[in-house]
Amino acid sequence: MKLLNTSLLREDITTAAELPSEENLPEKVLQFGQGNFLRGYVDWMIHQMNKQGLFNGKVVVVQPLSQGPTIPKLNKQDGLFTVVLRGVQNGRVVDKSEVIFSISRGLNAKAEWLEVLKVGESRELEFIFSNTTEAGITYVDEGYVEGEPPDSFPGKLTAFLYHRFQEFKGDADTGLIIIPCELIEDNGIKLKEYVLKKAEDWQLPKEFIMWVKEHNHFCNTLVDRIVTGFPKDNVEEFNSLLGYEDYFITVGEPYHMFAIDGDEVVKEKLPLHKAGLNVKWGDITPHRELKVRLLNGPHTMMFAVSYLYGVDTVLDTMEESTLRQFVEQGFREILPTVQANEDEKQSFVEDVKERFLNPYNKHYLTDIGLNAVFKYKARLLPSLHRYLDKKGTLPEAMVFSLAAILAYYRPIRKEENALVGLRNGKEYMMRENTEVLEAFYRGWSNVDKGQNTIKEFVTTLFSDYTVWGEDLNKIEGLTDKVTDFLMDIKSNGMKASVEKLVQSTVKR
Repeated sequence: MKLLNTSLLREDITTAAELPSEENLPEKVLQFGQGNFLRGYVDWMIHQMNKQGLFNGKVVVVQPLSQGPTIPKLNKQDGLFTVVLRGVQNGRVVDKSEVIFSISRGLNAKAEWLEVLKVGESRELEFIFSNTTEAGITYVDEGYVEGEPPDSFPGKLTAFLYHRFQEFKGDADTGLIIIPCELIEDNGIKLKEYVLKKAEDWQLPKEFIMWVKEHNHFCNTLVDRIVTGFPKDNVEEFNSLLGYEDYFITVGEPYHMFAIDGDEVVKEKLPLHKAGLNVKWGDITPHRELKVRLLNGPHTMMFAVSYLYGVDTVLDTMEESTLRQFVEQGFREILPTVQANEDEKQSFVEDVKERFLNPYNKHYLTDIGLNAVFKYKARLLPSLHRYLDKKGTLPEAMVFSLAAILAYYRPIRKEENALVGLRNGKEYMMRENTEVLEAFYRGWSNVDKGQNTIKEFVTTLFSDYTVWGEDLNKIEGLTDKVTDFLMDIKSNGMKASVEKLVQSTVKR
């Protein structure tokens, strides 16, 4: 079967899709992150605008971290890939595929940093998008060597902007619109703060710092679309249906929403609304409150519980009776902590449940588990605090899910940038910041060697500010309750433990 690329489309236009009328659009976007989400979300949206002649620009994709076959494969396909949208929307079944033309080429930051910098030498460049996971927008101490890529994303962005500043001698018109898609609160504000701190730490010129402050727009955002990515379990079926081979088939749900706190300049240059896309301009706070608490929160709450229970996807979770009851309990605990109209909250929850029950997409729990500790801290810990303040007791499902994450992070060995766990004889990978991985590896090693009890492990872990940003031992009753749940999970297994939790809730 032939590989998807522009040559294939020229040879047999009926096999795939029509070539766009303009193939050589200018590169207006630099995108840090090559993963499924950005391709099925931002790149898909840019394609929708290009089709209508509203944006007329292409994306240079940068793989910001490790090297590997991803970028060469993407370039072999001339940046083309297929987005498949499947699900139920407004009561109607949606099942459609589309070849996306918005990517011009891919670069690897480690191997091709000088080429990445050259992108910044173009006046046609206007935007930087990113999705380097929630843990990507953090500050780390690192040096700066001109012409070499820093390790962190804020470091790379600072070096890139400084190169552009030098190239155009601080021209005010060459500032960029920077739109981070990482799911952290005030993502644009934080990214700008870290860029400015890098500039100061590296003793870059004051003129550059002023140029960043005054002539570059950093937008706070909220993203929403479930993108399950490459259909690894049935890729042959997809290739057969499409009529070509595609290394980057990206499956997602039809629903999408993009909230951007951008001014009229941003809105004019990025006319998503004119393309009929679901974009919300202005204050993102109310959208974030609903989405992070009532969609991302339950995702994080269910993943470790369900995976260690023995299922693999969100749909599996929702279709298993005990796990469904656990998720419902979680919704009941989170709902009173969400600051929104009651009818609006209930409506949003029902929509979320419908999305979780999408029969077409396989949303793997291990994918949700990427950077799970950071996600718990951002998505569930604020709800736990609010619940305790409001009710005077701890929310059991939220606390149990925290214990489940600790159980999930029990490694059988450590590899470079990851821990390896074991479930029913099958290995799985845990990826987090180095400090988090080291804390779990050290803690569980001490338990397994008999040097620490489970209580001592939990207490030490909860006191680590580098992991949680606070001392969780100060939350009344949390350490003891997590210890009890974790000991139960360790002794009796996840299935028996979650069944006991659900049954005790029903009795109350």
